[in-house]
Amino acid sequence: MKGCSGQADADVILIGSGVMSANLGALLKSIDPTLKIELYEVTGELAQESSNGWNNAGTGHAGICEVSYTPDWGEDGKVKVGKAIEIFEEFEQTKQFWAYAVREGMIDKPSEFINAVPHVSFVYGQEQVDFLKSRYEGMSAHPFFSEMEYTEDREEIREWAPLLIEGREDMPVAATRVLAGTDVNFGDLSRKLIEWLGSQEGCAFHTRHRVTDLNRCEEGWELKVRDLKQGKTFRRSASFVFIGAGGGSLQLLQKAGVSEIKGYGGFPIGGQWLICEKPEIVEKHEAKVYGLSPGAAPTMAVPHLDSRFLEGKKALLFGPYAAWTTKFLHKGGSFWDLPGSIKLHNWLTLLKVGIGNLPLVRYLVQQGLQSMNTRLKELRNFYPEAKAEDWKLIDAGIRVQAIKKEDGDAGIVHFGTEVVTTADKSVSSLLGASPGASVCVNIVLEVARKCFGELLAGEDARARLKKMIPTHDVDLRSIDGEGEIAEYREWSRSAEEALGLKKD
Repeated sequence: MKGCSGQADADVILIGSGVMSANLGALLKSIDPTLKIELYEVTGELAQESSNGWNNAGTGHAGICEVSYTPDWGEDGKVKVGKAIEIFEEFEQTKQFWAYAVREGMIDKPSEFINAVPHVSFVYGQEQVDFLKSRYEGMSAHPFFSEMEYTEDREEIREWAPLLIEGREDMPVAATRVLAGTDVNFGDLSRKLIEWLGSQEGCAFHTRHRVTDLNRCEEGWELKVRDLKQGKTFRRSASFVFIGAGGGSLQLLQKAGVSEIKGYGGFPIGGQWLICEKPEIVEKHEAKVYGLSPGAAPTMAVPHLDSRFLEGKKALLFGPYAAWTTKFLHKGGSFWDLPGSIKLHNWLTLLKVGIGNLPLVRYLVQQGLQSMNTRLKELRNFYPEAKAEDWKLIDAGIRVQAIKKEDGDAGIVHFGTEVVTTADKSVSSLLGASPGASVCVNIVLEVARKCFGELLAGEDARARLKKMIPTHDVDLRSIDGEGEIAEYREWSRSAEEALGLKKD
């Protein structure tokens, strides 16, 4: 430990301009307008890695259509739906904060980052149909999913999403639908929040600035920052540092030497999409349609056919196709990222994961080597009449799945986002993947509670927080009775109204 030079330059420094940093910065500044907050981003524009609209599915993950969140059968012979209920509650909190940001003028034109799109689960074959029916029965019993529809009727599915049925052979099919799903451009949302933050007194953001090192000092942390435009290096200090650098977070935590990541590793998975922009096809399909994961595929590679609203126009995306990579970042990464992350404290964990997940490794290699025809074959499981000339392949972002020891064993964290916080609560960082972006406010609220407990304890701060997120202190998962359900629905209606979401 060494002493920082004088008083800290900032109360909070955010590393990375993705959805997590954006929402944490906006949340903290809204709770305490006197905070001095700085943000550093290595790329030339904001939110260009995993939060970029082309680098993720854009699904407002609420557990509605994502069958991978309900993969298990219970001892009673019914599909367990607890995880979907949990994710729905967390996304509800996130929507409430975004709605607050719109009402307060922090961000404008919500239709530029969020739109209503039906969420559909689609399966084929009797075994999958039985699974989806049990899933529907369990979910529709909860007030969150009371509006979910279920059908095995091909003509009704044709009305919901005609591409799924056109040219399909006669086999058992089933689908569920919720009209109140969403498509979210997390990149645009992040840019709006960060630009607002940068306009506030005592705050600033900087692109093309790479944080190259972090060192403890008596009152917090000193960061070494490289200005890539000027070719100069300078130092900044802060009482609290949030590392929201996506795949680059693990390396920064290692440089900081925090003991809390002992045994942690990262497993990068690249992604690709098939994209269609042909108007006559795009206009036929207005839904996000999720299916069941094939074999050894990671949960982030569950196939889905999505309506997307990006850069002012509508498109269809199918995928994702996973691929083997050693880079931790799509634009700012290096093929030496994975080898460079191997340390004495985590090499055994990584080795165990590699040996224990050989089917996954083979799957990733095969995905990266497959031909366009092979990719189209998978697309035709969803859209039987898909033609090669209507689709093109694009690269998507990179997800670094967190690897850690649990109960003495090593495994990949497929669900959720790992929040790593130092014992002195001066550094917090996120590792992991889905459904992170969709539940970002729930996650950063937990970071705020843990690291800014004194700030949130004040009566004024509690009142501000209640105004931002009315349900932050309410257990929505166990709501019961007409009064509680009516109150939840009013909160939900108010948020959807502010965000311009319509239920037709």
